[in-house]
Amino acid sequence: MADLQELRFRWRRALLMARGDDPRHPDPDPYADALLDRWQEPQRRYHTLAHLTAVLDHIDVLEEHADDPDLVRLAAWFHDAVYLPDRSENEERSARLAERALPEAGVSEAGTAEVARLVRLTVTHDPAPGDRNGEVLCDADLAILAAPPSAYAAYTAEVREEYHFVPNDAFREGRSAILRQLLGLPRLFRTPYGQAEWEPTARYNLAAELEMLSTAQDPAS
Repeated sequence: MADLQELRFRWRRALLMARGDDPRHPDPDPYADALLDRWQEPQRRYHTLAHLTAVLDHIDVLEEHADDPDLVRLAAWFHDAVYLPDRSENEERSARLAERALPEAGVSEAGTAEVARLVRLTVTHDPAPGDRNGEVLCDADLAILAAPPSAYAAYTAEVREEYHFVPNDAFREGRSAILRQLLGLPRLFRTPYGQAEWEPTARYNLAAELEMLSTAQDPAS
């Protein structure tokens, strides 16, 4: 179960580091609570507070590779803040939410623009060479791919639950295409840590899932 007080503290710390602790700025907590409400919406199974916490934890591991880790942390808070499984514009709507909320919360125009850019980057998880903030956010978001077998199985089950409205055959086809695309990338992870610590396990997990999907059949088949 996610620790809401700990998450509020983490939000406050990142926001204060990004904007400064000016008494003229508004209280950070209402912004945290609004985001926490979004991350607890009933349609979510994987994209929950547990995912948010995991991404923040992974950013902590990778922070030395980022140019501005606190802006990356704010981007983590917003990157799935809008999440409807049957919609394709979630990242864009999440970025626009950041563009509305962060200036009001006291973040500079440049800081807000960087957070929104990072959120939009999670559409492709393909940061440009030298985009250190983008590399850290994308690696942190994809770190679940390198989870131990039981956690990876739970992740795939939760993703399937989020897409419960998609027939089995169509889901297997779509998921398999995503897995093949990921396996075809020269590198899943861009930070030195991610490449060394997560890449081999992630490729094993992806290949095993793809094999499972290729042999699966509907119960009625």
